[in-house]
Amino acid sequence: MEAKANEYTAADIQVLEGLEAVRRRPGMYIGSTDQRGLHHLIFEIVDNSVDEAMAGFCDLIEVTIYEDGSVSSSDNGRGIPIETHPTTGLSALETVMTILHAGAKFGGGGYKVSGGLHGVGASVVNALSSWMLAEVRRDGKAYSQEFKKGISTGPLTTLGKADGYGTRITFQPDGDIFPELDYDFRTIADHFRETAYLNKGLEIHFLDERRKSPDNEVTFFFEGGIASFVRHMNRHRDVVHSQPIYINRLINGSTIEIALQYNDGFSESTYSFANCINTADGGTHLTGFRAALTRVLNDYARKGNLLKADQPNLTGEDVREGLSAVISVKLTDPQFEGQTKGKLGNAEVKGQVESVMSEG
Repeated sequence: MEAKANEYTAADIQVLEGLEAVRRRPGMYIGSTDQRGLHHLIFEIVDNSVDEAMAGFCDLIEVTIYEDGSVSSSDNGRGIPIETHPTTGLSALETVMTILHAGAKFGGGGYKVSGGLHGVGASVVNALSSWMLAEVRRDGKAYSQEFKKGISTGPLTTLGKADGYGTRITFQPDGDIFPELDYDFRTIADHFRETAYLNKGLEIHFLDERRKSPDNEVTFFFEGGIASFVRHMNRHRDVVHSQPIYINRLINGSTIEIALQYNDGFSESTYSFANCINTADGGTHLTGFRAALTRVLNDYARKGNLLKADQPNLTGEDVREGLSAVISVKLTDPQFEGQTKGKLGNAEVKGQVESVMSEG
C-alpha cells in the first residue's frame, strides 16, 4: 500500500491549455499578485501604447482608474489590426488578446523597437481580469470585443463609423487572483513620469477617480527628455554643474542616450532603461556606463596629474558619489531576464554603451 501511495505515473502530468497556466501561476508572468503585480497589469497595457509612440505613431496616452477598481488605457496609435489572422483564423485583435506569444514584436516589421517583446502582455492581463473590453478605431470604423478571464464572450463587433486611429483597453483585475485592488496613485504616476521623460513629445494623462482630493489627476509631457529627468532628480539638491551632461548616439542600430549631473551629496541615483522598460536590476547597459565613467575619470585624473604616480586609481564607488544619471538604450532585439524585464542581458550592449559614454 505504501508503494502504491508513492506511485508517480503519466496521469500525474498536467498539461495546462491556453491561458490556464497564467491563472494558475500568475507570479511567473507578472512577478506577484500583490500591489506590485496589480500595477504591472496597467504597465503591460500602457507599454503597448508606448511601443506605438516609439514607432512614431502615438503622442497621447490616457489612463483612468475607476471607482470600482477597473482600469482603462487609450492611445491615438494605429489601432490593433482587426483582420482575420492567417494562422489562428481569429481576428488579429482576438489573437493578441487570447493567445500567449502572439504579437507584432517578433521581427515581423510591425515594430523596430519595442518593450512588449514576448507577446504575452495583453493576453496575460486579459487572463488575470474578470472582464476586459477592447475597442479599436481603424480605417474610418470603430470595433469592439469583450472577454472574460481571457476568453472572448462574443465575436468582434463593428460599432460604426469613427474618426482617427487608436486603441482603448478597459479591464477589471480578477478578485480571485488579486486579494486587494490597492492601487498607489503616486507609484503609478512616477512610472508614467519616467515614461514621458524617456519619450520626448509623448503626453501621458493619468486620472484616478477613486481619489476625491484635488491631486487625483496629472499630465506628463517633456520636451527635454532624460536631461529633464536628471534635473528633476536633482531639483532639491545643490548641483556641481548647472546643466546635465547629455549624450545621444546611434551605434550599430542601437540608440544610446545618457544624461548625468553631479550634486554635492554622497549617494548615487542611477536609473537604467531598455526600450523604455525600467531595468531595476540593471544589466549590460548599466555595467558599460559604470565602466566607462570610472575609466574616463581616472584617465583624466592621471593626465592632469590630479592623481600622483603613487596613488591608486579612483574606484567605481568614488566616481559615483553624488551622481544622478539616466541610461536609456533602444535596441531591436533586447534580451530581458524574465517577463517582468528587470535586467538586460545583451552582451554587445555593454561595449556599445561603454564606447558611446567614453566618447561623449
